[in-house]
Amino acid sequence: MQKIHDKEQVKFNIPRIVIAGIHSGCGKTTITRGLMAALKKRGLVVQPFKIGPDFIDPSHHTRICGRVSRNLDVVMAGEEGLTDSFYTGCAGADIAVIEGVMGMYDGMDTTFGSTAHIAKILKAPLLLVIPVHGMATSVHAIASGFKNYESDSTLAGVILNKVGSPRHAELLKIGAQIPQLGFVPKDPSFHTKSRHLGLVMGEEKTTEEPVTIIEESCDIPDIIRVASSAPPLTIHLQEENIPSPKATIGVAKDPAFCFYYQHNLDMLERSGAGLVYFSPMQDHLPKVDALYLGGGYPELHAEMLESGPARAEIRNACDNGLPTFGECGGLLYLTEGLTGERKYRWTGVLPGNTEMAQRFQALGYCEGKTTGGTSLTPGGNEVRGHEFHYSFVTPGRDAKYAINLTRGKGIRDGLDGMFVHETVGCYTHGWFSKQFSDTIIRAAENWKKK
Repeated sequence: MQKIHDKEQVKFNIPRIVIAGIHSGCGKTTITRGLMAALKKRGLVVQPFKIGPDFIDPSHHTRICGRVSRNLDVVMAGEEGLTDSFYTGCAGADIAVIEGVMGMYDGMDTTFGSTAHIAKILKAPLLLVIPVHGMATSVHAIASGFKNYESDSTLAGVILNKVGSPRHAELLKIGAQIPQLGFVPKDPSFHTKSRHLGLVMGEEKTTEEPVTIIEESCDIPDIIRVASSAPPLTIHLQEENIPSPKATIGVAKDPAFCFYYQHNLDMLERSGAGLVYFSPMQDHLPKVDALYLGGGYPELHAEMLESGPARAEIRNACDNGLPTFGECGGLLYLTEGLTGERKYRWTGVLPGNTEMAQRFQALGYCEGKTTGGTSLTPGGNEVRGHEFHYSFVTPGRDAKYAINLTRGKGIRDGLDGMFVHETVGCYTHGWFSKQFSDTIIRAAENWKKK
């Protein structure tokens, strides 16, 4: 058993920069990706982060940087959990690049959890991306408004996007009071393809990163200087031991099941899980003591999931009581199947059918408590997470639920966590607590003893 640290306050520092936007769709994702690639090209070890609960942007960060991008979400993790994730992720890195979410001040109901809020928690300088098509001097009013909206804002500069010409760039400089660190020209060739939950995943790369454009249009040395101006952080570390593996957890990982918070996988390992990855699309179910089916795009791979050898094997294992936890896409796969122009059969563990809608069915943070029913959901445990899906499940009349949400929709009317035997499926993408990861390991150990 390896002890990794004692409970103490630790001061550490790393150059870090947050890329924010004035609104969604302003170009911050493209500029963030280009900046990450440009910094890596200079030989720096770049640790990527994404503010908020998104799964897709981190997949692009991971591909570019060669290091797993981690989510920074104070709503789900709390402030100490967020700083712990940041500290853990930065090990061995030279610089951290943090992509914001939505507009700079957009949080949960207020500015709580916003890009501006996280930047203040991390004492990180912030660069604001402003699309400037059709404006000149007005850009200064926008920049000043964002800088002064909160007196303790960490905004350190702006990157101007969609600049029309060198003449346009010169006009944008006149009267500037906030440092301008980039003038990125309009270039539609770097638009990334989207689908119903957002951009395509990083593994499905369809364009090259705009490294040359970012290097030519942004002051990379000055951005590094700004990042290096970040002061030391004080991190409150918790006493923790990493046990030897107590049980084997199978994790579905393929294009159908690709939405996982790295935090959750880390928490399982910290609780004593040995993780084994497999593809339900094409692999047999490995010998495991519990199963974790994450979210993703099962509807895009319905035929392969129907014909895959794991489908019947998972059904049999669940029928025999294998502890199984499915989130969103994992929930769908655990139902009887996908209906539409054609019916696809899935595992049929949970009583219900899945359909796809034309617009999203739920979007936002979830909070609630478990109500019992399985070893994975003992009554009274707190649930925190996020939901975003275009599908809906029509449950059977005998469906039972293990989670009551006080915030969020769940499967229906705030009920989530449909269960049969020791299988639980929910729309909530949970942020695993130590309590929950320990619960999964205990359930797996009990299965292992059978």
